[in-house]
Amino acid sequence: FHSPKEHHAVSTIHGGLDVKRNGSHTAIIHTNTKATAIKQCRILSKVESTEFIIHGKDGRIQRSDSY
Repeated sequence: FHSPKEHHAVSTIHGGLDVKRNGSHTAIIHTNTKATAIKQCRILSKVESTEFIIHGKDGRIQRSDSY
């Protein structure tokens, strides 16, 4: 079960990663690298006091942090 107060960084089929709010299909941010996605997601999560979750290419959760 995922909370609506989460942001997810997920790989896209066209390359790069999208940062999305939980339950949304629309990307807030698109990046070309995982490092940039993590950096941007961390900033967003700090501002909005959410958890951010990084997914690998296989969709599995690799890392999460709460703010």
